[in-house]
Amino acid sequence: MKQYKVIFSPRAERQLDALYSYIAPHGGEERAEGYISGIVAFCQRLSLFPERGTKRDDLRPGLRIVGYAKRVTVAFSVKGDRVMIHGIFYGGQDYDVMIEADES
Repeated sequence: MKQYKVIFSPRAERQLDALYSYIAPHGGEERAEGYISGIVAFCQRLSLFPERGTKRDDLRPGLRIVGYAKRVTVAFSVKGDRVMIHGIFYGGQDYDVMIEADES
């Protein structure tokens, strides 16, 4: 079975850090760590089956969107043997606008 390398963009890493910084003071560091670790593990599992989620070629060619735990949207693309995580959007953030702004 082919495995893909999962790479987090700088924006995705900043978004994870910001989410941790938001959760930790409100729910505790342990809860924040567990939630962020869950998101990262979910993204890492894209290495085995990356062709999932909803295709959003209207925003960016090859872009896919998949949900995690009802509150997180992961935007990613697959190219060659790599899965690029473009963004981790929490709580209904308007990822359409952010991704379209990247393309401009």
